[in-house]
Amino acid sequence: MRLSVDEVVLTFHATDSRDLPINDLKASEVRVVDDGAPPRRIISFESLVDRQIHAAILLDTSESMQQGLAISKLVAEHFAEHIFRQKSDQAMVLDFGYASEFVQPWTDDQATLSRSIQNVRLGRMNPLPGTAILDTVFRACSYGFNKIDSSATGNFILLLSDGEDNAGRTSLDEALRACQRSNTVIYAFLFPSNPDRLSTGPKTLRDLASQTGGRVFPADDAPDTIWTDLKIIEAEIRNQYRLVYNPATLVHNGAFRAIELQLPDRVDKVEVRSGYFAPLR
Repeated sequence: MRLSVDEVVLTFHATDSRDLPINDLKASEVRVVDDGAPPRRIISFESLVDRQIHAAILLDTSESMQQGLAISKLVAEHFAEHIFRQKSDQAMVLDFGYASEFVQPWTDDQATLSRSIQNVRLGRMNPLPGTAILDTVFRACSYGFNKIDSSATGNFILLLSDGEDNAGRTSLDEALRACQRSNTVIYAFLFPSNPDRLSTGPKTLRDLASQTGGRVFPADDAPDTIWTDLKIIEAEIRNQYRLVYNPATLVHNGAFRAIELQLPDRVDKVEVRSGYFAPLR
């Protein structure tokens, strides 16, 4: 799907009061407010059911994840074995700490994906102390998701970390811009951080998830709960609506523009990004 620079693509997932997907919304039931004003024109609205997915698995192997890496790998392996669909979906794996590396480029093979997750080791990306989460998110979106047609599949990052970002050079806005350009949602599993010091990790993960239309799940839940969390991610990514519109006004100044989505009462919850950054000339 080719888009002009002044077209906004908004994907979202809607559920009812029983947390079941709603897949029969009509365009007449959906209102969007972009930067305080309704769109100049709605170009298209469609329901996307049982979509193929592209997933980037980001595994934090920094020193602060010493207690959590084994569980982190189990969550990723569970995704590979039970959510990932052989020869239909595609996934890649990044190992990160102070630096990051594509340990597995895009693959549609489950065995290859599982093997790459198993081979991740603590501290391999830490020539120096620290963690650079935002650098890694930016890299995944700019040099991974940029290689695919982001409008054709459901795209998300599975981020497994305590959220500490103390070694990166990328700002939150820059990371979010990269996610926006590739239409990528972030789902994070938050691992407990050092209780002896105040951590900004939970806020970092919440900001990344909420502003891209994703969620944050606690990583210290029981295995059955984590399985349920992965099924929630799958339902939200495979079953979405896509709305394409022209904003009423759009100044090419790079400013953030808030989006408000207004839906009928039968929609109990909606997962959608909070807005987008206007393009620059």
